[in-house]
Amino acid sequence: MTKIIDLSKPIRYNQQDPWFMRVKIKHKPHRAAKWLIRFLGLPFRLYPKGFEGWADDTIKHMGVHATTHIDAPWHYYPTVAGKPAKTIDEIPLEWCYGDGVVVDMSHKADFEVITVDDIRQDLVKIGISLKEGMIVLIKTGRDKYNGTKQFADVGTGMSKEATEWLIDQGIKVMGIDQWGWDLPMRYMIQKAKETNDSELFWQAHLVGRDKEYCHIEQLVNLDQLPPFGFKICVFPLKIVGASAAPARVVAILED
Repeated sequence: MTKIIDLSKPIRYNQQDPWFMRVKIKHKPHRAAKWLIRFLGLPFRLYPKGFEGWADDTIKHMGVHATTHIDAPWHYYPTVAGKPAKTIDEIPLEWCYGDGVVVDMSHKADFEVITVDDIRQDLVKIGISLKEGMIVLIKTGRDKYNGTKQFADVGTGMSKEATEWLIDQGIKVMGIDQWGWDLPMRYMIQKAKETNDSELFWQAHLVGRDKEYCHIEQLVNLDQLPPFGFKICVFPLKIVGASAAPARVVAILED
């Protein structure tokens, strides 16, 4: 028997999201379509008996990074190793389906970076070796803050070295269940100013300048998955020229 676990957050308006990430959707009732059809030329007398029109909805505002989404190489930098970076519609779909692995980093404290050793130790613990084409999901447990004001400002984050290491193992797609792939943005800004270190900000994302990869942000429900033994689907909307796209990310488990 097949079991499908949804790893995507709901798409809806949330006042607690950062102002630049708020989704706005207009829901149109059935009766609105009745007048549209009349305007298009169908007399009321020819409407099907009991016809109420159709419901419709319009996304008035939603950034491609506003919900569970996958980032394209173009998001990180215009080029990868000197070649044009792929936009989301150029991502090979073969990258977006594969064997899943959950790396448990829920013990990491807020603002404590995830290292190569952290990942290696957990892989040894669960008894699996990474193979090319796998999709690696980093479980931090911070999805519990989804929908709250704290969500963007708490969490651990991947280091530059850990991101590079995963790519070097043949991993093209990886993901995390917190707001972003790096340490929280406000924290990175604060530390960069304190240390006067121009290389500190966004260091994991900027691995994409030299090594081609994609990562998923704002996953949920990773605690419902085993460490391995399942498939991951993460097919993005085909938005031409975009730096990312919302995706319905699911895990598929077979008995």
